[in-house]
Amino acid sequence: MGEKLLMKGSEAIAEAAIRAGAMAFFGYPITPQNETPEYFSRRMPELGRVFLQAESEVAAINMVYGAACTGTRAITTSSSPGISLMQEGFSYIANTNVPCVVVNAMRGGPGLGDIAPAQADYFQATKGGGHGDYHSIVIAPHTVQEEADLMFDAFELADKYRIMVVVLVDGLLGQMMEPVEFKDWVDVKKFKTPEWATVGQGDRAQRNILISFDILAEGLEKMNLVLQNKYAKIRENEVRFEEYKMDDADYAITAFGTVARIAKTTIELARNEGIKIGLIRPITLYPFPEKVIENRASNVKFFFDTEMNEGQMLEDVKLAVNGKKPVYFHGRLGGIVPTAEEILDEFKKHLGG
Repeated sequence: MGEKLLMKGSEAIAEAAIRAGAMAFFGYPITPQNETPEYFSRRMPELGRVFLQAESEVAAINMVYGAACTGTRAITTSSSPGISLMQEGFSYIANTNVPCVVVNAMRGGPGLGDIAPAQADYFQATKGGGHGDYHSIVIAPHTVQEEADLMFDAFELADKYRIMVVVLVDGLLGQMMEPVEFKDWVDVKKFKTPEWATVGQGDRAQRNILISFDILAEGLEKMNLVLQNKYAKIRENEVRFEEYKMDDADYAITAFGTVARIAKTTIELARNEGIKIGLIRPITLYPFPEKVIENRASNVKFFFDTEMNEGQMLEDVKLAVNGKKPVYFHGRLGGIVPTAEEILDEFKKHLGG
């Protein structure tokens, strides 16, 4: 860790990824995250690493796929419509069991939408997105500092589980500037080529072959079961969350990313009025901290979920609460960011209900 630098979130993501050992970036421009590939385009050549602007998002994710198969730490970044174009590649990467990192700076939608911040890609990120029974690890920071810190974790988790890790932010987190202190550089000279990587036969008894399918149903089922066993280990070992002022809370807000940081101000406003609210903030959206929410259901009167969508994480919150307490919701759509006062006003509508 060194001195703090004032940086835009989209640039901090790139610098952190570089320091975490990203050796190859492939991407295609799309607002509101263009500063990220722009930053990579300047820094990667300086370090003798790969930067390539692909001809499309489809090409970019397949370039990431190819690099990942060699054991190279590879990354791409995009925004909602661009991420949608990558879904087939995501599915191939999942069933090939290769590691990579993808950053999605979410914008308003559906369709082309707008360039304002939104959180409507939750389903896409946490439920797979592409075809087949697969998951990615999904991480949701809520500050620029956390964006930088979690980029290191993203690459470590990707390599540990041979899985795609999605860092899910929104346009606001990408565009805001905050002081950032970066972790120490990862020594890329110590990287070793994984045993499974496709880098030529060399002195091995046989060459490695990585594929994303089996033409026989029985074989494909076995590949699927390998994935499900991996996801079970991830759910057991990699759940991350923050509880804010939950020790004495009578009510719990659930929120992630930008809305979670706004909700912290809502909580301060409420406590000034004598209303004891706390926050449960999932940091990993997959695996989801369902046990944390389930355990808190015995201590609070109700849950209040708030997001910049029509209630996507809400479904996972309700499943975790499992009917033990009421769960209410407030969301904004199309790129509108709620205020702390607005969230509090909506919350108060359910008091005494």
